[in-house]
Amino acid sequence: MKTVLVSGAGIAGLATAYWLRRRGHLPTVVERAPGVRPGGQAIDVRGVALDVLDRMDLLADARRLRTRMRGMSMLDGAGEELWRSTEMTYSSGRLDSGDIELLRDDLTGLLYERAYDGVEYLFGDSVATLQEGPGGVRVGFEGGGSRTFDLVVGADGLHSTVRGPAFGAEARFLRHLSAYVAVFSTDNFLGLEDWQVWLQDGGASYCVYPVRGNSELRATLGFRSGPLDCGHRDTERQKALLQERLGHLGWETPKLLAAMREAPDFYFDAMAQVHLDRWTAGRVALVGDAGYCASPLSGQGTSLALVGAYVLADELGRAGAGHAVAFERYEERMRPFVARNQALVPEGRSGPADEEAVELAKNAIALDG
Repeated sequence: MKTVLVSGAGIAGLATAYWLRRRGHLPTVVERAPGVRPGGQAIDVRGVALDVLDRMDLLADARRLRTRMRGMSMLDGAGEELWRSTEMTYSSGRLDSGDIELLRDDLTGLLYERAYDGVEYLFGDSVATLQEGPGGVRVGFEGGGSRTFDLVVGADGLHSTVRGPAFGAEARFLRHLSAYVAVFSTDNFLGLEDWQVWLQDGGASYCVYPVRGNSELRATLGFRSGPLDCGHRDTERQKALLQERLGHLGWETPKLLAAMREAPDFYFDAMAQVHLDRWTAGRVALVGDAGYCASPLSGQGTSLALVGAYVLADELGRAGAGHAVAFERYEERMRPFVARNQALVPEGRSGPADEEAVELAKNAIALDG
């Protein structure tokens, strides 16, 4: 059995740990946060990724936890309604679809419960250094100390701590999409009932929708911009930017921005894609956003993470195959799928991906390859 360090306890990392354990390996998950992170936006699980959840015996639970929107309204910058739909929402697509939209923290909760037994967790720590030798990878941790693992998997998102030492500087791989996005939760001060509201005015927009039995709101705020020097952990600077870019909007914007300043689960980052010529190097592999982020605009980030975790573990679990062969097969199987899904977000797109293109992309891989 191989020992495998998985960096990141998000969707990609937890799914990878589960499937590695199922394939006979010994996974250890290291996560900077003190536990599985709360908060996050509603995310989509589509197409072949639903089959991954089914093989984890989680599909019924995911369907039970799905969002229950009745439709959406689009407002202009002053808060006047432009149009409404009871057939679709921007976040989830058609409401009669067999795909699932659920909260990110609901899905990570399901995955953590499923990936708990047989997996070691190191919360409150992170990868600091990687040194590969003939017998494995010596990993130095930010909290001190080091350990050697047979393999390392970076499943730690857009700003992966594994990708840097194994593949090179982040700037080489990030393709900025000229936009920024923030997500946070707050009380349902709008009194929305299973209804999503979007407000859009030029380069500034936001979406609010109720969750948890309409007791809570999740808000997604965004603005168009070229790259900004604001640091992905400088939350005060990020909140000031959002106030500056969205403060002129009408309707309930002042209350929403006030709630943002107090939100304990505030998240902010660039809309970006990750493009690498290879997702594996020596004994290190990347899964999910760390290797092939398609951006939230694609609606396919979660599905890519779930499928990538399954395919990597599947190849590593094949009898007699060493990690080098397994990594090659992982690349071969995932490349066309990733390319199809990243292509959902052409340069300059500001709205959701084309519905017909998503239908083709979400099933563009066979799990039993």
